[in-house]
Amino acid sequence: MFTRLGLCAILCGTLAAGAEIHGTIIIDHQLTHRNVTAAAGLYQRGVAVELKADSDEDPLAFERTHVAVYIEKGPDAAAPGNAIASPAASIEQRDRRFSPDLVIIPAGASVAFPNFDPIFHNVFSLSKPKSFDLGNYSKGQTRVVSFPTPGIVAVYCHLHPNMAATIVVAPTRWATHVDGVGNFTLKNVPPGTYTVVAWHKTAGTFTKTVAVSDARDSEVSFTLPYVEPTDVKHVAHN
Repeated sequence: MFTRLGLCAILCGTLAAGAEIHGTIIIDHQLTHRNVTAAAGLYQRGVAVELKADSDEDPLAFERTHVAVYIEKGPDAAAPGNAIASPAASIEQRDRRFSPDLVIIPAGASVAFPNFDPIFHNVFSLSKPKSFDLGNYSKGQTRVVSFPTPGIVAVYCHLHPNMAATIVVAPTRWATHVDGVGNFTLKNVPPGTYTVVAWHKTAGTFTKTVAVSDARDSEVSFTLPYVEPTDVKHVAHN
């Protein structure tokens, strides 16, 4: 026999679960060339770090995984989740590159920037939602930055000009990556009408209105336009 407290817990848990928004990202062509870290200049002496290029086995899968999807606004979606004590994501400095080069977090969360390279890095951003400069720090050290304001934060390294990453700070807790085949799911969405956003660094920002009911999941798809890639020449560091 259920107690009132137990029954309430079950009902509240059911209501909190909400529905899901399932979606698909369609890309017909490769959008951008992937970066290989530029040659080291006179600023770097000492230990050489191997440059590693991404595999070209499935460039479209790479592009799909660089699309961020999140709910922008709608009923019960105005306030971001509470600040998270531990970092919600980590962007590593490894092989003179940022890995991963795209993270998606809710506003109020933080990101860790550990250095795994045997050289110094200096991570910074001049973006309006969050500007910071972490200074030079060496292998084994980590810096953590919080992101209270929604927006797109471009991250770079003062010492290695071709190192670049993006932090998508979503205005709500409903935010996710897209997988290699173009699928995504936003979970536990309460009933209501929402603006769903798909963002890609090169293709831009796209929005669609989606109605969610408590009886069934919703479907949405985005087709991102082809953007002519810019050729970038890279010189290996000996």
